[in-house]
Amino acid sequence: MDFRDDVNLDSSQVEDAGGGGGGGRFPRGVIMGGGGIVSLIALVLVFVLNNVGGGVEPAQRQPPANLAERCQTGKDADQTEKCQVVGVVNSIQDYWKTELPTYRPAKTVLYSGGVRTACGDADSSVGPFYCPGDRRVYLDLSFFDQLRSRFGAQGGPFAQAYVIAHEYGHHVQNLLGALEGGSSVAVELQADCYAGVWAKNAYEGGFYEKPFTDTEIAEALDAAAAVGDDRIQRRSGGRVDPESFTHGSSKQRVAAFQRGYATGNSARCTADELV
Repeated sequence: MDFRDDVNLDSSQVEDAGGGGGGGRFPRGVIMGGGGIVSLIALVLVFVLNNVGGGVEPAQRQPPANLAERCQTGKDADQTEKCQVVGVVNSIQDYWKTELPTYRPAKTVLYSGGVRTACGDADSSVGPFYCPGDRRVYLDLSFFDQLRSRFGAQGGPFAQAYVIAHEYGHHVQNLLGALEGGSSVAVELQADCYAGVWAKNAYEGGFYEKPFTDTEIAEALDAAAAVGDDRIQRRSGGRVDPESFTHGSSKQRVAAFQRGYATGNSARCTADELV
């Protein structure tokens, strides 16, 4: 996943909040994402059930990075993780601005340990999430290590991009009024499908040196499977209970992303057709 060296990045779309700014309570009205993808987004059945109420201590406060200085071009995005996030967010929002005339940009907030949001306080145990109350995506980069170590995903840069694209799928749903009503599984699968649509169209936006490879797409599919409700339930030692699913099975999540990627058309991501 190589960015074009000369593409200009808009670091204002990502805020680095540093570490230790809250935590311990599961945020209200939060939409989980890809890991909470990605969604996703650390998912409900492992992190939330184990940590709500008890909470965890926020990490020692880390100073925020000056993204405006560090993340200026695609070359920077290929060299550091935070600048890579800036590049991915720029690409995703560039696509949706073209696809959706009423699209309004949403910031991604990078934090470590804990963060305060319009949906309440959160800590890193909840994974990546979207808060409709302030229209922001929240991401603790340590989640990507957990995606490999706790969920068994292969990881990789495109798996990370999938998680972020999934969260922005929730933002699109919010703008379209699609977060109200319907099942949580349908909402999550539609966000997976939207992530696939972005992946299909991303190269045309001019941020990337070349189209995504089959290996990179496989990273996203592997991550989607890793955070399926059925696999999470098995890994946590419980029985698979479809009635308790909140994000969809591994098979459903993979199929939703594949549908978006195969069609490249957000209109084909009708939530009811994905369940």
